[in-house]
Amino acid sequence: MTSWRDRWQHRYATEPWLFGRAPNLYLRSLDCRLPRAGRALCLGEGEGRNAVWLARRGLAVTAVDFAPAALARARSLAAEHGVAVETLEADVARWRAPEAAFDLVTLIFLQLSPDERVPAHRAAMAALAPGGLLVLEAFAKGDRLACGPRSDDSRYDEAMLRADFAGLEILELLTGTVALEEGEGHRGPARVVRLFARRG
Repeated sequence: MTSWRDRWQHRYATEPWLFGRAPNLYLRSLDCRLPRAGRALCLGEGEGRNAVWLARRGLAVTAVDFAPAALARARSLAAEHGVAVETLEADVARWRAPEAAFDLVTLIFLQLSPDERVPAHRAAMAALAPGGLLVLEAFAKGDRLACGPRSDDSRYDEAMLRADFAGLEILELLTGTVALEEGEGHRGPARVVRLFARRG
């Protein structure tokens, strides 16, 4: 039986720029509210589109993903833009970042099962330095449109995120329908939940 990691490795190896080369729209919309110096951690980063954008803005970025093909493409994209991005091959459902080490942590469209989600989110929260910011966008529970997983098991809602990130100051928590245009992997209408939060 093919593992979840092997499935993603195959997709990244055979479908270049699955989610495009441009940064996530929600992350980009927060541009003026994000730091331009310090350390950033991009969890489940894939091919590096968000990591490279953050590095171009002046951050020292670590990109974590369990698919070697994705990380190779992230390094290539970084080189193309003349920036450095540290890449780390690890499963974010189990890997634990250094605590209080990052000024920004991103979790963009991670699809974690219920037993993986809570510990991964708690670890992401613990990785934030005092005053650090967290940006999350995920597929929302409920109406399943063109994009996103078929099962609600790896979709989130606002109540789940409030519980998972209890202790952070929530700056923004929104649910709605958007039109995704992020490569062939994310194209069409999607129901999403977005979180922007800060560690006190």
